[in-house]
Amino acid sequence: MRAKILRVINTYPVMTYAYHVIVLDAVPSRLWEYLIATVLIILAPGPSVLFTIARAISWGRAAAIATVIGNAFGMFLVSVFVALGLGPILQRSDLLYNAIQLAGGAYLIYLGYVAISASKSDAADMQKTVGTKPTFFASVKNGFWVGVLNPKSVVFFAAILPQFIDQEKDNVTAQLLLLGAIFALVALLSDGTYGILAGTIRQWLSGDLRRLIIMRRTGGIVMIGLGVFTIISPLLAG
Repeated sequence: MRAKILRVINTYPVMTYAYHVIVLDAVPSRLWEYLIATVLIILAPGPSVLFTIARAISWGRAAAIATVIGNAFGMFLVSVFVALGLGPILQRSDLLYNAIQLAGGAYLIYLGYVAISASKSDAADMQKTVGTKPTFFASVKNGFWVGVLNPKSVVFFAAILPQFIDQEKDNVTAQLLLLGAIFALVALLSDGTYGILAGTIRQWLSGDLRRLIIMRRTGGIVMIGLGVFTIISPLLAG
């Protein structure tokens, strides 16, 4: 299949140019490292995961999946704004490139501390069922706003994501857009899995507050670790 696609592309010069510029050149050399960081930050239970699990415990799998769909759209929208805003600047300024990483790493450490210190109250909130079951589209809308306003995603896109791009290329914005789309896709799959599992075992999960506390604290530890890594990586490179 790949050979057939390449034959068609090579037949038309315009398609060949578009393939190399849009597809190949937009793939950073550190893509696999980025995928590992993406999986770690998404698996760490943050606002999106907690909101999804709370919906699953309260209303079941359908509400959780609808929430995840809206959340993925919201996060991708944030990545687009970050790419369009930061892309041209990062391409020209090494100083800002490193400053954003340091600030973002510090904020990730702060978010991890908050997650650990507030783990008991967050766990208690996830067990609450308030109001009537929302419609599918209402859940999508609620998930969208959680995705847009999720500080963990904003920090990831603005501070961690740029360190995986090839700054010497002239298509930094395209690289950021590609990595943002990958992040949203992985989040859709990961958070969807969280939602399905939580909806399936919601009685067991909500039956013991300690399980939810441990999950929240584990997420906090992962965020602190990523924050430390984000801070030391530009210092080691320098």
